[in-house]
Amino acid sequence: MAEAAGVAAEFFASNRARAARAVLDQVVLPGEELLLPEQEDGEGPGGAGERPLRLNAGARSRVRVVCGPGLRRCGDRLLVTKCGRLRHREPGGGGGGVYWVDSQQKRYVPVKGDHVIGIVTAKSGDIFKVDVGGSEPASLSYLAFEGATKRNRPNVQVGDLIYGQFVVANKDMEPEMVCIDSCGRANGMGVIGQDGLLFKVTLGLIRKLLAPDCEILQEVGKLYPLEIVFGMNGRIWVKAKTIQQTLILANILEACEHMTADQRKQIFSRLAES
Repeated sequence: MAEAAGVAAEFFASNRARAARAVLDQVVLPGEELLLPEQEDGEGPGGAGERPLRLNAGARSRVRVVCGPGLRRCGDRLLVTKCGRLRHREPGGGGGGVYWVDSQQKRYVPVKGDHVIGIVTAKSGDIFKVDVGGSEPASLSYLAFEGATKRNRPNVQVGDLIYGQFVVANKDMEPEMVCIDSCGRANGMGVIGQDGLLFKVTLGLIRKLLAPDCEILQEVGKLYPLEIVFGMNGRIWVKAKTIQQTLILANILEACEHMTADQRKQIFSRLAES
């Protein structure tokens, strides 16, 4: 809180944009404008080469910057929309890389392309209403399943768990889900089985578990045979052979967010011995 208050006082006192490279891994506030260096200006950080990002600069600008969560394009500017720490990932083949704001947000905001776990709450004609944990339910057509036709309708009931992805998600339209990929295949999406346990965790823990270098899932997989589904909306569905094993796995995943690597190793070793 003290760090965020200090940043707020500094920002409103100066009331001007800050260089993105100078505030990496630091707290940024909604409304701030970021300055990103252009590639053709070969000057060091803080020099005259740092200018407000021009996203529509035409052929002159050779920097391609990807805006992640917490950042928004407003004309030719890049604005911060969430309070959190500014992160940056270097590009693989040139360009400006990816910038995003790492925040401890509790409520999920639908994003196009996100894979989520939803609960069917109602059926209205040919549309299912799905609760995804956002501000409003998402719509799911009965034709958005693999092999679904007007005669061959999917067996979806109120209360079923659905694993799908968003194809429409913006602030002006109702979110829309599908359970097929671009090739019309289910690819693991659809109705989740009746057994198992569904529980909710923070959005930050979901991103941590889905990271390519996450060791938690590797250790959990060594304990018991299991089936697990992660939703970017903070929901996890897990199923093991017995109810006791399922509850143990759920408790481990919930507690891993606030444990260090050494504490996780101790717990996994104790469970392996027992």
